This record gives sequence, structure tokens and C-alpha cells, in this order.
Amino acid sequence: MGKERSAAGRGDREREEAPATRAGFVRVRGAREHNLKDVDVDVPRDALVVFSGVSGSGKSSLAFGTIYAEAQRRYLESVSPYARRLIDQAGVPDVDAIEGLPPAVALQQQRGTPSTRSSVGSVTTISSLLRMLYSRVGHYPPGQAMLYAEDFSPNTPQGACPHCHGQGRVYDATEASMVPDDALTIRERAIAAWPPAWHGQNLRDILVSLGHDVDKPWRELPRKLRDWILFTDETPTVPVYPGFTPKETKAALRRRMEPAYMGTFTSARNYVLQTFATTQSAMMRKRVARFMVSTACPVCAGKRLKPQALSVTFAGHDIGALSQRPIDEVAQILAPAAEGRLQDVMPAGERLSRAASRRATQARVAQGGSAHAAAPDVRLTSGVSEEKRIAAERLAQDLIGRLRVLQELGLGYLSLERSTPTLSPGELQRLRLATQLSSQLFGVIYVLDEPSAGLHPADGEALLAALQRLKASGNSVYVVEHDLSLMRRADWLVDVGPAAGERGGRVLYSGPPAGLAQVQESQTRPHLFGQVELARKPPRPPRGWLRLSGVTRNNLQEVDAEIPLGCLTAVTGVSGSGKSTLVTRALLELVAQHLGSPVGDTEEEVEDELDPDARDGTWSGRLAGDVAAIRRLVQVDQKPIGRTPRSNLATYTGLFDAVRKLFAATPAARKRRYDPGRFSFNLPKGRCATCEGEGFVSVELLFMPSVYAPCPDCHGARYNGQTLEIRWRERSIAQVLAMTVEEAADFFAGEAAIARPLQVLLEIGLGYLRLGQPATELSGGEAQRIKLATELQRTHRGDTLYVLDEPTTGLHACDVDRLMLQLQRLVDEGNTVVVVEHEMRVVAQSDWVIDMGPGAGAQGGRIVAAGPPPEVAASRASITAPYLAECLRAATRAAG
Repeated sequence: MGKERSAAGRGDREREEAPATRAGFVRVRGAREHNLKDVDVDVPRDALVVFSGVSGSGKSSLAFGTIYAEAQRRYLESVSPYARRLIDQAGVPDVDAIEGLPPAVALQQQRGTPSTRSSVGSVTTISSLLRMLYSRVGHYPPGQAMLYAEDFSPNTPQGACPHCHGQGRVYDATEASMVPDDALTIRERAIAAWPPAWHGQNLRDILVSLGHDVDKPWRELPRKLRDWILFTDETPTVPVYPGFTPKETKAALRRRMEPAYMGTFTSARNYVLQTFATTQSAMMRKRVARFMVSTACPVCAGKRLKPQALSVTFAGHDIGALSQRPIDEVAQILAPAAEGRLQDVMPAGERLSRAASRRATQARVAQGGSAHAAAPDVRLTSGVSEEKRIAAERLAQDLIGRLRVLQELGLGYLSLERSTPTLSPGELQRLRLATQLSSQLFGVIYVLDEPSAGLHPADGEALLAALQRLKASGNSVYVVEHDLSLMRRADWLVDVGPAAGERGGRVLYSGPPAGLAQVQESQTRPHLFGQVELARKPPRPPRGWLRLSGVTRNNLQEVDAEIPLGCLTAVTGVSGSGKSTLVTRALLELVAQHLGSPVGDTEEEVEDELDPDARDGTWSGRLAGDVAAIRRLVQVDQKPIGRTPRSNLATYTGLFDAVRKLFAATPAARKRRYDPGRFSFNLPKGRCATCEGEGFVSVELLFMPSVYAPCPDCHGARYNGQTLEIRWRERSIAQVLAMTVEEAADFFAGEAAIARPLQVLLEIGLGYLRLGQPATELSGGEAQRIKLATELQRTHRGDTLYVLDEPTTGLHACDVDRLMLQLQRLVDEGNTVVVVEHEMRVVAQSDWVIDMGPGAGAQGGRIVAAGPPPEVAASRASITAPYLAECLRAATRAAG
């Protein structure tokens, strides 16, 4: 429906509905954002409201794209024009009217720009308070001047460790990382870190000229020689005779024969470090990064700060050590100071000085003097004073208040120094939620994007309690959510659908959750009221076992694990129990090392900084068992499928190549000698010259957000006029990109190369996406399913290990069932699938379960139960067991 038509009817509609205005509600009229179909809905304030619906139904468009966007727009209108241009502003939502709308705060899943310097402490502002505590009331060594709060920050020049520049870790190449197989000879490329192709052969030829044995297994070479080859800074230049045997080279050198060239030697470590620091090639940087391991900085011991800052202690801990401890322990350490008992956390010498001072004061009073008469400076010689005690008490109370909120949200296992890129989206969003709980705002609408993502059912109660606290403080809490338990506990439910994309965009129900039982059209209804049968069948017998032994990293200490081959294995446990470390770190890296291939997607860009979870020199672990049965490794994660709008669904899945070939094969295209490249919006010959294939142009407005308007020449088509004249079955290439997967599946039904990937996308629940939908508009869950669909369309040999990290994130219950069908299909073809998962319906349908725990952080890191789902459900040691048992019982009831 066009805006003109809607605007014309707006006055009549509002006059008709004016008497029905409901106090205490946000009234939305005529919402058309994305796929919303002129939606009218009333949503209560001061309530916990859940927006539900299948993926792509329009619930986020209503909650975020309409309600939150309009609240933000209204607020920004009150901000000065100068300040407004510094804020990243959203566009104006496509809606007729919204009434009763308070200010809004959004807590979304977007990670933002990841930085290893961003941490739990900085996101929650706890680190700032902690630095103030150490600056004002820390125990300083004798003679050291007082430091400012900035001196305790690793992100400032005055606070950072001069050796590691505040990173806490140094990166180097070790023998183990550069020579993964010491049974090989140098000629057999034992030094894997050396460059491939000619450059590597050159270095091997130089060693021959230097008289070293390149045909003896690496492990049998003398230690001194191995160290020289790997670590020397010497760069000798010698004659090189390519293709000569060692004996022929020796003879040529003796006769002083003219060499092919003079070659200069570079040690393996120097090659790795210099290439990483200087190469302009992302692929080269990624290759050499594989051979670098991280170790704690030898100067600051990983604490990131200069020695002067680390010499200041509180309760016997320097600020670096305290920041490395779990939040649960930090709260215990600060408790005495928060209760006014600073003496309990003071060093022994300081306590004695204070006691002596108290006795002296008592003596003065007994002699008739004033308690302060002899003390013009109230500071004691030891540095302890009453004002110091009060400052410590107030700072510690504020710190404990903020730490308690994190504990209540189930994040007590995190440390304050934990970098945010290593956190899951769910953990990061709960950190932001904790910050809002501490801010004590009133009369605000909080709009949250799947706060239960990445959350174990046992942690769900803590999340619900936090949301109820926000509501009890006089706020409205609007949650876009798929978690059924949260829906059941909500005050109000807004169900959007019935399906995704064009077949969604309507509000099917708005009211108390119980009322949804009467809405037959809703896909949420049967799952919410336990009417869906679980597709369970007897567990598959293993075709062998992958064994991990002695795995040590993060909170895993000498863990042994067995994973059945030819089965679907679910790895469970509370947040922070170590399941992701076991699977997406240890298992992936050990299998990749066995296969001789790196972990990761080649389409991902390589950042200048190394991954904060890069290989740690202290990590250990071995792979054993039937490893020969695995010949291929596929990681299906939630990273974006591209970082620019030029990457989209059609290009990533590869189906666009076949589409372009179809257009190039038309008579009109052949007559003009157009090749498939003509139909790419990334190449100059076919794309619109004005927008360079973007489809839009940016209009800069000084004090307002930039406006993106359709290109005036191609009107958003992305191609030039001559390219758009070519038609295949009466459609231009731009019209094909505008199709949804569902439309395209019908349109290309007779073209096998295109129809197959489209069918897989349909089966996995992505029929609502457009072929040309930019990668930047896709959620992490959608990106993960596109990667899975791309893999599913390939021919499978039954020897692949698939690893998925929480694949149900962002999925409605009915989409979870679709996903499970595809995962089961992979296993039926003989492959092995391992998923890290919290969704009990997935766990219940798996063949094998490995439950990590029992708790998080130091209380976790162990395998507490392993076996088929019914066996794990009966475990008394497992926190997961009761939730899995209930899921199995509910499935039995639904089947009956």
C-alpha cells in the first residue's frame, strides 16, 4: 500500500478510533516497515511484552524498525543539530502514527567493531570504578607517588605495559607451531611455516649449500642446528644450484662452479613475523598467523599494565590480578571494604600502624586533649585515614552492586579483563542489560533482541528476574524472542506472521499469552502449548570414535572426550562451562591440524590484530581414535557471509554464476557478444556507472543523517540500460535479484544448476529472503543457515565432520524442526555432525550428548555426563538433565 493512499485515509481512521484510545498503551497505526502490511496494534506499557513469530515474519520490523526507530527519531529531534550529526541515526520508519510512545533504549545482538581492548570491565564501566578504587585507596609501596586512575588503564600510554603495549600477550612462532610433524625431512617440508612454491624451495636449496642434511627426519637433527634454522637472526648469502643433489651441490661448491644465483637465508620465525607485519596480502597474513602462538607477556605476566601500577595492591591483589579473577571472586574480595571493614583487607603492617594510631588517639583523649588536636593532617603516616575508609566503602559498595547484577544474570564466571570479541552475542547483550539495570532509568521502553540467545535453560530464570526488575522500576520491556518459556511468562504476546517475507507481516494476535491458543493460523501456537511431536528415532550406532585426550585450554584441564562417528552429537552445558572451548577450539584445531588445513572461512577478511583467542603456547591436547575416517572438516558458524552490500545470497551460494550464464546464452546477449561478466554488478561493463553497481547514492546532510536514495539513473536496478535490455523469460537480471527464494524456485524450476540450491534454501526455511539481499542485512542465524545450505547442495561422500556453534540462535521453534531435518540428512549420508546447543529439542533428537559442567568458569570444564539423550537426562550430576528430561516427557505427551 502506498504512502499516499495510507496518508489519505489516516484522518478518517483516527477519527473512527479516537473513542477507543486505550490509556497505558503504545498505539501503532499503519506500520509498513519492510514486510509489515499496514499494521495496526496496541502494545501495553509497563509490561513485559514478547514479540514472536517465525524468522522473517516481521516481528523485528515492528519492535525495532518501527517502535524503537520512531522513539529514537523523536528523541534526536530534541538534540542540538551539532550533537545530532555525531550520532549514528536510523531512518524515519514507514508508519502513519504512533501514540503513547515513551523514550526507548535498544539492546541488540550487533557486536559492533570488535576490539581486543574492549572488555567486560569496560563495557559495564566497572573497570573505571576499580581504577578509582586503586588510585584513591590502594596500598602503595613506600616512597611511591600516588597514581591517577588513568595510570591503571592498559588502554592509555601512561598505564600500558611498555613491552606488550597493553595487550597482555606477545606473539611468537615456536618449533611446535612451525614444525607440526617432526617425522618429516626438510625436503618433505617439515618446516610448514616456510613459504610455499619457489621461495620455500629456495630456502631448502640454501640449506643444502650450507652443508646441512635435508633428507634426515627433523627429529633426528641436532638440537643446535634445528634452533639455528628456526630462530637465527643470521642471514648468510650463499651460491644456489637449483635441482642439484646434495652431493652435486657439494662438488659444485668445491669447484667454485658459477651458481644460478646467490640466495640469502631467513630463519623460519623471522619469515613468519616479518610477513605478518609487512605483507599487503590478507591471504598471506592469514597463512603465517597459523604458525604464531600467544604467550603471556614476560614483563607484566599478562596483566597489561606498567610495573608502577601493578605495585599498588588492594586486599593483597594488584589490579591486574583482580581483573583476571571471576566476577564471583571479585565480589567476595571487595565485600569487607563495602561493609566498612577496610582493616580486613589491609596489609598486616598497615593494620598494625592503624592500631598503634588508635591507641595514641585514645591516650590523648585520656589526657584531656582532642582526638584531632595533635593531627593537623588527618592522614595517618601509613596512608590509612577515616576518609580513606569511607572512600573505599562507597567505591566498593558501588562495585559490588554492579557485580551483583552480573552474577544475577548468570555471568559471574566471566572475568573483568575478558575481551568482548571472545563473548557470545548473548553474553554481550546481557552485559549491556546489566549496565541498564545499574542505570536505574524510569519510564523507558527497553527493546531487546533475543536476550535468551546462547543461554542455557538454567540461566533463563536469572534473565527473567532481570527483565522483571526493569519492569518493576517503572519501565516497559519489549522483547523479540523465540524462547517458549519466556513467552509463557510474559504479560503480553504479539504474534506476527503467519509465515516469513511476503507471507508474513501481519499481527495475528496481541494479548495475554493464553489467548494465542485460539489462533489457528499461528505457527507459534502448537509449540507454545506443547502440541508438536518430537521426531525421535533410536540412536544411530557409532561407526567409530574420535578421541580427544589431555585437552587443556581456558577452563579445560586435561579433559578426555569421545565423539561417535556417523552420529549427531550435541554438546551441552551452562554458559561458560567450556563446551565451545572443547568443540569450536580444541576439536576444530586438532582435526584441522590432522588434515593439514587451516580452520576458518577464506572469505573472511583478516584483521590487523591477531585473534584474541589465537593459539596459546600453553595449550595442549591430542587427537586419536578413528581419525582416518575424517577427510574433510566444515565449520558452519554465524560470522557474516560478507562485509559489504556487494556480497549477497545469490553470490555466496554460487547460484548467481549459473543465472549469469543463462542471460549470456540468450540470443540477444550472444548477438551483442555479452559474456556472463556483463551481468555482474561488480564489473564496470555491465553495472550502472553513476552508482557503480550499488543501486543507491548517498546524500550528505550536514546536521542530519546521510540519506540513501535510489540511484537517479538505474533507479536501484544496479545495472546500466543496455544490460537491462537483455531478458530471460521476460525478466531482466535486476528483476531476478529482486525475487525471493520462493519466487525464484518456481521461476527456475527447469534449470537444475539453479533449482537445486534454491530448493535447499527453501527446505532450510529461507524462502523469504531475496536473491540480491545484501549480506549486511542478514542476521547471524541467517548467515549460518546460508552457509549450511551452500554445503547441503554439494555431493557428500560421508567422510566429513560438520561443526556448528548454536545453530538454533535466532530460530523459531518450527524453523528449528526444519533445521533438524537437514542435519539429520547430513548424518544419514554417513557424515558426522557436532553441535554446541542449548535448545533441548535439538539435544533430544541427537544420537549422543556430551554435557559439560557442572557450573561455569572454574566450576566447569569437565564432562559430567555422556551418552544417548535418555541416559544424560537421568544423570544426577548434570544441570542440563532435568530440562532434557522434561523435553523428552513433553514429546511423549504430544505423541500420545
